[in-house]
Amino acid sequence: MKHRSTRDVVEDLRRDGRLIEVTDEVDPHLEMAEIQRRVYARGGPGLLFSRVRGTRFPAASNLFGSLDQARYLFRDTLESVRRLIEVKLDPSVLPKHPLRYAGVPMTALRMLPRSVRSGAVQANQCQISDLPPIQSWPDDGGAFVTLPQVLSDDPTAAGESQQTRLMRANLGMYRIQLSGNQYVPDREIGLHYQIHRGIGVHHRAALDRDQPLRVCITVGGSPAMSLAAVMPLPEGLTELTFGGALSGRRIRMVRGSHAPVYADADFAIIGTIDPSRTKPEGPFGDHLGYYSLQHPFPMMSVEKVWHRDDAIWPFTVVGRPPQEDTTFGQLIHELTDPIIPTVIPGVKAVHAVDAAGVHPLLLAIGSERYMPYIQRSEPQELLTQANAILGNGQLSLAKFLWITDDPDQTLKIHDEAAFFHHMLSRVDWRRDLHFQTRTTIDTLDYSGSGFNQGSKVVIAATGPPVRTLGDTVPSDLRLPDGFRNPRVVIPGILAIEAPPCRTEEDRRQLATFASTCDSGPGLDSFPLITLVDDSQFAASHFRNWLWTTFTRSNPAIDLDGIGAGTEYKHWGCRGSLVIDARIKPHHAPPLIEDPQVTAKVDARATRGDALAKFL
Repeated sequence: MKHRSTRDVVEDLRRDGRLIEVTDEVDPHLEMAEIQRRVYARGGPGLLFSRVRGTRFPAASNLFGSLDQARYLFRDTLESVRRLIEVKLDPSVLPKHPLRYAGVPMTALRMLPRSVRSGAVQANQCQISDLPPIQSWPDDGGAFVTLPQVLSDDPTAAGESQQTRLMRANLGMYRIQLSGNQYVPDREIGLHYQIHRGIGVHHRAALDRDQPLRVCITVGGSPAMSLAAVMPLPEGLTELTFGGALSGRRIRMVRGSHAPVYADADFAIIGTIDPSRTKPEGPFGDHLGYYSLQHPFPMMSVEKVWHRDDAIWPFTVVGRPPQEDTTFGQLIHELTDPIIPTVIPGVKAVHAVDAAGVHPLLLAIGSERYMPYIQRSEPQELLTQANAILGNGQLSLAKFLWITDDPDQTLKIHDEAAFFHHMLSRVDWRRDLHFQTRTTIDTLDYSGSGFNQGSKVVIAATGPPVRTLGDTVPSDLRLPDGFRNPRVVIPGILAIEAPPCRTEEDRRQLATFASTCDSGPGLDSFPLITLVDDSQFAASHFRNWLWTTFTRSNPAIDLDGIGAGTEYKHWGCRGSLVIDARIKPHHAPPLIEDPQVTAKVDARATRGDALAKFL
């Protein structure tokens, strides 16, 4: 099915029994988001809210509610795109397997965007205040666009042909604040983008030329455009060309004095950014499971808002994983996993862990090929590969990179618990910790030492197992005063409750624990200890431990160890590594639902209709 609009997507899902239409009026302030979160969590279908309070436009969510549903939406093109990527990675496969790759040339033709004079999105005009004012979390700074396609025009391409401009345009998914804060209603909106995003290159070029940056924000159209906006693409493949291949037709872009506009979108917001001006943006409940706080970000001056006939506003909810954007990550892994070995030699797989908020934690499988005739159990080439990973695009935002080799080819990188078991059975903390201090981390991560500032650690381990991991709390474990309730998370990992960290002074309790904890024989089988606020929560599910540990720790400050010491500026420890995963005073607050809205949606669950079973 080659969808042109969100209406096409909705009707496609409806025909296959993958959609529920909510016909009574629903409040865009928190209620729609609460419904979406519950339906996604219960594996429910797509949702069409046909009556949204305060707007004449219907809204749709959970369109990517599962990997199976995403595959269904792209059922006509997903395999051809996969084969196209295979050929791009290794052109020699084309003559070797001509039948498998017979359709690749046609797919390639569909890749190029096409410049047009007009499009369906230009059928009508409206104001920003006419759009669905959807707010997902109680302390959000206003209404946000949560599935935007933000296209910026390259200032250095001025005077070039329309096709050249299109090939140099950047498409990304950067959050858009429609209302609140200091924005002038209907005239200004916020545009939040983070470090290592393509629009930053265009912003820099506009600053250098002292001229406005032309930007167009579209919403809806083919679902391929939403995936293209977040897709990490190989060299030479732009977002618009990828979108064309996945949608099954060339992406039509309306040319003019404005930034190019996606012609088949449901909505388009056209305007410019004064590259020297900012306004406060946020707070916003984000994918790490906390609020990203208010900070100055670029402000977009709105010139016009277009929408197509019968337009539907697609949206999602961002919050602690898993959420609907988890499906994006799963689909991206399906398409890009084969790319990794061609981009970073020796690296077989990289997994950005969704449960840990994506950027805080990377797992990687590399290879040890240095002097294979010498049997050594300490990492060598793995460290080279780790540096390459942390120097590659958005992978560079990771705080924790755990990397190992897999000579027997039995390790599955997406099985996080098995990966940790493999690593912790082999790691030597005296040798295998490698820190980068005073560096950049994810904009949304408040565990660091400042805005975009923090540290990283590479944990590299290889060789045969050196220990058997414990699966019961050691009977000889004696904890320092104030530390209690030790629980096994998985074999080899203990979660221990520590006193609350209410001041920066309280952070010293990590060193107190590491220096006074009695490292008896039983503790040797637990190479990793995490200090947490609630050990029952952390140990009840491995996802809880991943989220707690890696979103609440800054490696250079929050790691210590039993028997720690420094040798030739290399820090390590003889006993267990200890991670302080408590909430710190400078951390952003976690996302909590509004109790009144929760009760309201609970009441909906008693109605007995098609929606109720998913609430």
